[in-house]
Amino acid sequence: MANKDASGTMDMPDSAFDGMVRIARMTLHDAALNQIRDMIIEGKLAPGMRINEGQVGAMLGVSRTPLREAIKSLVGEGLVEILPAKGAVVRRFSIEDIRDILEVIKALEQSAARLACERASDAEIATIAALHEEMLALYRSRNRLAYFKLNQAIHSALVRASGNPVLSETHEQLQARIKRIRFIGNETPDRWAGAVEDHEAMIEALRRRDAPALVEAVGVHLDRTLDRVRDTVV
Repeated sequence: MANKDASGTMDMPDSAFDGMVRIARMTLHDAALNQIRDMIIEGKLAPGMRINEGQVGAMLGVSRTPLREAIKSLVGEGLVEILPAKGAVVRRFSIEDIRDILEVIKALEQSAARLACERASDAEIATIAALHEEMLALYRSRNRLAYFKLNQAIHSALVRASGNPVLSETHEQLQARIKRIRFIGNETPDRWAGAVEDHEAMIEALRRRDAPALVEAVGVHLDRTLDRVRDTVV
């Protein structure tokens, strides 16, 4: 039954929401956000390129409202910036920008590695190890985009295993900014194979709860990430 407040206004009864689902616009927003993010990661929307709302909206089959919401989310992630007289533009990072971001990510992930070895449950470690095995299967099938997304999920899961939500939130914000950069780090077979070897060392150390070894493996991996992308940044 609906209730009235002191002013006589009637609240909606809980039964009014029976059978309701989220409005379609939110679904369109999420779909547009994921699609545009993937286009940036894969380089279909290159650094410095203006995002033409009409063109992208027509290609994705969405109206301007969910598209603008998606662009706003990407601005928040640091993948897109709004420039005067140009509008939404795919953000361009210099090698100095990338170095600075990776230095902070390295510090965060190494701190998380120490804490995870102390705090993570056996179930959390088993879950991360299972994600790693799934990632290896994607590597063997050369499904590069799916591999990359799972790779990033493993980094996030490791940080969450620290049990420190502030650390995790900060890490997610920075990691989102350089998704394209980290993706192109695996463009050549040897670089991709090297990244996989790095992850093997990280997972082995995590399974043993060997904090010094995991901290070292994480640091080596992120230092090599900078080396892998140095020649490909434009």
